[in-house]
Parts: sequence; structure tokens; C-alpha cells
Amino acid sequence: MKTHTLLMPLDMHLHLRDGVMLQNVAPLSAYSFSGAVVMPNLVPPVENKADVIAYKARIMAAVPNDYFEPYMTLFYKNYDKAFLESVADEITAIKLYPAGITTNSEGGVSSFNIEEMRVTLQAMSDMEIPLCVHGETDGFVMDREAEFMSIYELLASNFPKLKIIMEHITTKEAVAMLDKYENLYATITVHHLILTLDDVVGGMMQPHLFCKPIAKRPEDLDALLSVALEAHPKVMFGSDSAPHPQHKKESCGCAAGVFTAPIALQLLCEIFDQFGKLDNLQAFISDNAQSIYGICPEFKEITLEERPFVVPANYSGVVPMYAGETLSWAIESVD
Repeated sequence: MKTHTLLMPLDMHLHLRDGVMLQNVAPLSAYSFSGAVVMPNLVPPVENKADVIAYKARIMAAVPNDYFEPYMTLFYKNYDKAFLESVADEITAIKLYPAGITTNSEGGVSSFNIEEMRVTLQAMSDMEIPLCVHGETDGFVMDREAEFMSIYELLASNFPKLKIIMEHITTKEAVAMLDKYENLYATITVHHLILTLDDVVGGMMQPHLFCKPIAKRPEDLDALLSVALEAHPKVMFGSDSAPHPQHKKESCGCAAGVFTAPIALQLLCEIFDQFGKLDNLQAFISDNAQSIYGICPEFKEITLEERPFVVPANYSGVVPMYAGETLSWAIESVD
């Protein structure tokens, strides 16, 4: 059977939640990833040094038997320089959410007034703290990311030394933006390398494929595949794996989020192998992220094998993408 080995896989955009959900899902990422950038949109959000330290401790307590580095983030506020200096050693990035645009983002940014944000963003630039951005407006849902490109341009041009990560990009416009500004980078999810909106709502509504930003058009999928498969040096894997209890997904007011953490590597092998690009997966899954963020994860070696793998119906009450379906790659060993 064909096998493929990945070294130090990294998930550069992960939701671990808290409480019982954290205890259930964190071990799944820790098993197959060396580390992950952990999102701060809890209730209440992670927005001070004590919050960061306490949340990291809860994550580590949930994964006592696996090496896993949680790269911690703060929920963006207009922090002053003194505060950022006090917390810089505890965080890897700061995550900016437009207000109300996604799960638990009600306290996010409501106005992109550069002068109001200047103290914080200049301090982040000086201290080399990356800014991770959920890039959507509150416009028509299919156009929200494309409309946000002007805000990326505003941020990138005003703070040319600030490393800005366009999170979970979904459009050809975002792909084109990568080469327009030296300080713009991006994460791409595995589900956005597979799905278009037609897969989500073209027939019967598929609640476990519904996420924000929503899957877009075929031409957007093609653009994402083009940069991921070639391992463009400014793109990296970020699952945006977002667990919700089954009853929150299969209900009126379906929660947004696709749970892919336990099957992400298997799906990525399937995609890259399908296009004859398996040799490029290492850069997409780890090498680019190490370069972009300047991190050096602890060694972990994951060997995958091309053989049938049936995705479990659920993981502790959380239904994954492709539950009950058969993938063509499986994890063989973790060393």
C-alpha cells in the first residue's frame, strides 16, 4: 500500500472551545498535530494575560498524554503598548473579528478606523506580533469576503511591517490579494478545498457542511486549490475546525462550523494525491507556517496509508464532516 509521511503537522486556525467540549476535542488534534493556533472567541473572550495563561493550562490538562503546543491568541481590542509588552511572551498572535460576524464575535471591531487602531497595530508591528483577521463584512453573504479586501488593503498599506494573516480565505479575490502586498498571508481550510455552496445547499441542506465564511463558487474553489496544491509560500493549513454539539447543528438556527480536526490529514492526503501533488503537502501542512510565524514545533512524525477509513458517526457527540463515509487515506502511525 502507498504511504506518506508528514513531519510536525500544524493547524494554524483551530477552535478548541472550553469545558467538556475542550476535553472531548483537544485530544483529537493533539494526536495528529504538533501544535495549533488556538482561537480566543470563548464566552467571555480571551483578552488579558490571566485569560491566556489559564486557557492554555486547561488545554494542556486536556491533552496530558500527547505532545501538543497550543499557540495562544488574544481577542483583538485597542490595547496599549504597555499591555502588549506584558503579554507578548504568552501569545503567538492576536485575532481580529468584525463585530457579530461569526460565533462569539459580538465584542469584535465595529469600525475600522485606522487612527483609533494605530497605537495597537503599530505596537504589534514593532513587536512582530501577527494579526489574524476574520475577513468578512456584514454585506450579502456571498460577497462578504470580497468586500473585505479593501480593509485588508487599508491595514496592509498603513502597517507594511505588520504580518497580517487572512484567515480561512474562500475567494479568488483573496487569492489574488496574496501577491499584492508583501505582508499579507493566508490560511486555507480543508473543507474549502473540497466544497462549493452547491454541496451545502444545492440539494437537501447539509448542516454539518455549513460554516462561516460559507463555501463559495467553483471558480473560487479552483483558485484556492491552485495556491494550496502548489504550496504557495504565503499560504498554510488552518482547519477552522469548529465543534458544536449535534443538537446545535441539526436544529433551526444551525450553528456555523465544520468539524474536521480528526480527519483533516486524511482528507488533505486524498486531495493532494488526487492532483499528483503529495510532495507539496509538507510545505502546506507545516513548513510554510514555521517560516511565516517563526516557530519551531517539537518533532512529530505522522504516517498515513492509502487504505479505506470509515469516518465515525460522531466524536463524543460532535458530528464530523463526512460522518459515516469512507475516505481513501488513514493514519497508520504517530511517532
